[in-house]
Amino acid sequence: MRRLHACLGATAAVTLAAAGTTALVAGNASGATTALDNRWYAAAPYLMPLDNDPPDASAIMDATGLKAFQLAFILAPNGGGCSPTWGGTAPVSSDTAVQSVINTIRAKGGDVSVSIGGYGGTKLGQSCSDAASTAVAYQQVITKYGLHAIDFDLEEPEYENSAAIKNEIGAAKILQQNNPGLYVSVTTAGTADGTGWFGKQMLLEAKSQGFTPNNFSIMPFDGGFNGAASQTGALTNFNSILQSTFGWDQATAYAHEGFSGMNGRSDTGEYFTQSDFQTVLDYATSHNMDRFTFWSLNRDRQCTPPDNGGRTSGTCSSVTQNSWDFAKYSVRFAGATPPSSTPTPTPTPTPASCKTAWSSTAVYTAGNEVSYSKHNWKAKWWTQNEAPGASEWGPWQDEGAC
Repeated sequence: MRRLHACLGATAAVTLAAAGTTALVAGNASGATTALDNRWYAAAPYLMPLDNDPPDASAIMDATGLKAFQLAFILAPNGGGCSPTWGGTAPVSSDTAVQSVINTIRAKGGDVSVSIGGYGGTKLGQSCSDAASTAVAYQQVITKYGLHAIDFDLEEPEYENSAAIKNEIGAAKILQQNNPGLYVSVTTAGTADGTGWFGKQMLLEAKSQGFTPNNFSIMPFDGGFNGAASQTGALTNFNSILQSTFGWDQATAYAHEGFSGMNGRSDTGEYFTQSDFQTVLDYATSHNMDRFTFWSLNRDRQCTPPDNGGRTSGTCSSVTQNSWDFAKYSVRFAGATPPSSTPTPTPTPTPASCKTAWSSTAVYTAGNEVSYSKHNWKAKWWTQNEAPGASEWGPWQDEGAC
């Protein structure tokens, strides 16, 4: 059981949080681009810049007209503490790799949002002592990259921790107040009736703190969904939840509602094709929803073979497609028209050589790589005698065929 360490004291945290506006201006002055229209941040698909065979953001922009990217994920350090890292291992304070990606995107007229949380790992809301110190940690990210947008991805297991969610929502409110104009999205799990018990508790926490982000988005996948109809049904139900929770009328609720899908084959074997994305896009635009995004650009390319042997991958979609097909739906949501010519699909690279075979008796720690069942796998945390792929939420990240 990991021991959690407190962050800065509340006094220091509040002092730095109150300096947030100045910090953001300084960050912008040091090289951040002029903010895009909010619709672009609302359309930004997720991109892991350091894991899952990161694609070339510049090539995606050229092929699709996309301007905004949702970079994922900011976590607490794997060893404990209250400072922001990429994926629990790469400190934001000393980062140059992600900064290089951001510089490339901005040089082409685009911009990024940064997502905090996600599934797995330790979140800053769990590690930091209170909302103020959590906000201090996130302000470092905003200032470092001169951000105009940020996403709070609050899901398992963090959103089952009421103290952590109180810290995250409180931090989001502080950042919103101290960084005028900051676009803030909150993403959580989706269920057939909109969102589950913990999602509803998160909304009630936001209401109790008087916090209203640009949108609350649900992820209608990995929960027994079957195509677009089940997703639009969940979005309709979630709209009713937003109305009843905040006292909004239907139109106001839709104006604060977002969709975050998964392209291709989901973790639980559901399939969402290009036609499903078009159906949900039509629903989102006709109801004037505030956000349309998906997980992920790392997966927005065809596997070899196209169905990837009936497996879900972090680096391809497991459905037949041209590269960046799904990104074009984000572009349309933003109000732009993708290039009319279909780009030549990016050649699928030759499968990597297989790593050392997995052993049931060996101890593996985060970052260790093995091969199993003709795929390479990377450990996300300490593990022993847990076969890669045995559980979709297990300790192993599928790195593709070998």
